Amino acid sequence: MSTSQHAFTAGQYGVRAPDYVASVVHAQGEDLDQIADFVRTRPGSRVLDLGCGGGHVTYAAAPHAAEVVACDLTPSMLEAVAAAAAERGLSNVRVQQAAAEALPFADASFDLALCRFTAHHWQDFEAGLREAFRVLKPGGAAVFVDTVAPAQRVFDTHLQTIELLRDTSHVRSYSVAEFVAALARAGFTLEGVTLRQLRLEFSSWIARTRTSSVHAAAIRSLQSGAPADVSRHFRIEADGSFEIQSAAFVVSARPV
Repeated sequence: MSTSQHAFTAGQYGVRAPDYVASVVHAQGEDLDQIADFVRTRPGSRVLDLGCGGGHVTYAAAPHAAEVVACDLTPSMLEAVAAAAAERGLSNVRVQQAAAEALPFADASFDLALCRFTAHHWQDFEAGLREAFRVLKPGGAAVFVDTVAPAQRVFDTHLQTIELLRDTSHVRSYSVAEFVAALARAGFTLEGVTLRQLRLEFSSWIARTRTSSVHAAAIRSLQSGAPADVSRHFRIEADGSFEIQSAAFVVSARPV
């Protein structure tokens, strides 16, 4: 599957690969520790890192896995991940270019699937989830981590707007309820959800996506003019830094 949205996203992130490999926000966090523990308790697994970006999930999983396939839409991201894995001595890592909605793997190819901070870029969210389910072995498991939208529409609108201004390849951050329902429709059984607060420092947040000064100013204008309840919800600070929520969904692909 190759569409204009896929090409647009790949183009947006093609120049950003070094920024994401070096990103402190992406290279650490309780959610990444949770993923590493998840793989550690399932030694010898063949693992798919779906939408690998800067490769931080791959680097966390590889020491505990038989093989990790880092899959991403953007060739330069994959080149950066392959180079970083080699530097770290992770010889069980290989890379594969593909869209989440059309994975070039046979059915039941993987024991585990891991996906962190990428589903909000997918053109077809539910198709990507169905593909993840398809390539997992019966009884396999997965962890999906992403930012999640508030259930309240006024907060949801604010989040989607600033995300799109920051990164024009943004499609949608889904609510917890939307995510859980979509996972179920894809065939997954929900095993647990962990919610976390994520503070985003404004200057590094926009630098990572190379947001234009015009769009950065628009985000700051929206923040400064936001209703008091929006400011409180996102804990917007004087410099534009703010908080959002992320969720880690642990699911299984139980045999029918």
